Amino acid sequence: QLQASGGGLVQAGGSLRLSCAASGRTFSNYGMGWFRQAPGKEREFVAHISGSRSSTYYADSVKSRFTISRDNAKNTVYLQMNSLKPEDTAVYYCAVKIKEILPAFVATGYAYWGQGTLVTVSS
Repeated sequence: QLQASGGGLVQAGGSLRLSCAASGRTFSNYGMGWFRQAPGKEREFVAHISGSRSSTYYADSVKSRFTISRDNAKNTVYLQMNSLKPEDTAVYYCAVKIKEILPAFVATGYAYWGQGTLVTVSS
């Protein structure tokens, strides 16, 4: 099970840090990803971090503003979001990458999706 938290209402230019805590099993050897889904839009990739934390990958739309990290001792993945924009408004989901053969930005490569946390950025 994955539990995402940390969402909320923030003004444009502000920051939020999302957390994704895993329970029931450890995912330290798996890549983890964040996706988001805005109202009326399809789910889109945001960021990925490898199990070893040695590599990260971001969508162009969030690169240089968002930072993904993980603490394997706490079985938790984070998404630090800075310089937020109204277009970042969405429900943010975390998931475990179980299909290594697929690129990090492909949602079907992930499983154990959390319930999502809503981020609303006001202009």
